[in-house]
Amino acid sequence: MYTSPKHAEAPVATPDEFRAALSQLAAGVALVTVHDPEEGPDGGDAGMTATSFLSVSLEPPLVLVSVREDSRMDEILSRTDHWAVSLLGEEHRALASRFAMKGRLSDRLLFADTPHTRGTHSGAPLIDGALATVECRTEQRIPAGDHTLVIGRVLQARIPAPAGQPLMYFRGGYRHLG
Repeated sequence: MYTSPKHAEAPVATPDEFRAALSQLAAGVALVTVHDPEEGPDGGDAGMTATSFLSVSLEPPLVLVSVREDSRMDEILSRTDHWAVSLLGEEHRALASRFAMKGRLSDRLLFADTPHTRGTHSGAPLIDGALATVECRTEQRIPAGDHTLVIGRVLQARIPAPAGQPLMYFRGGYRHLG
């Protein structure tokens, strides 16, 4: 990639400036889930709330999620290649908050009282009542700053619930449409 000399020493936005600017972009909220086979059939579920989830390609069907590099989810996704995403509706606000908390309860306890089914391809929890779910197989992992971009091939996509309103994240908080 070419960098012109006049831009080589341009100032860089601070993390606070960057965060404030991007808080103006509304994003859908998803729960990324995985079943870690190393932890056995009952204890290997993990989940994280994500607003950095997007479609990459229709042919082949690819999606991308951004995962903090020092997170438990990044560690698990580095050793297993199947995962799932549940697109959350406005009724899932408390669930999104619980899975986004630092120092939260263990994932095992969070999933114990979260209604879900197991994905047929990933074995990962799929949240009951989600607007849509996708099951993925990792195609590529790309280091990017303090995150890892995980690109997944969509193995299955479903709309399991009647159409509802999406849960949105805007200006540092959860919102709903209209």
